[in-house]
Amino acid sequence: MKTKDKMHLKNLSALELKAELRQAREKQFTLSFKHATTPLTNPLEMRTLRRKIAMLETFLREKDSQAAGAKK
Repeated sequence: MKTKDKMHLKNLSALELKAELRQAREKQFTLSFKHATTPLTNPLEMRTLRRKIAMLETFLREKDSQAAGAKK
């Protein structure tokens, strides 16, 4: 993923990150079913999607920890 895209994702709010994460997981689900029935034209898409999900979860965790730290 390009640095520009990472910075864009990092600047999103927690609600927007959750929406992106939900969309990415839905896409991963459909791709896994497609991959089980027929070979994917681009199997590396599964890897990039898995990494995007991990990055979104990391950014969400950072936002949550910042919000918890601000409450104290």
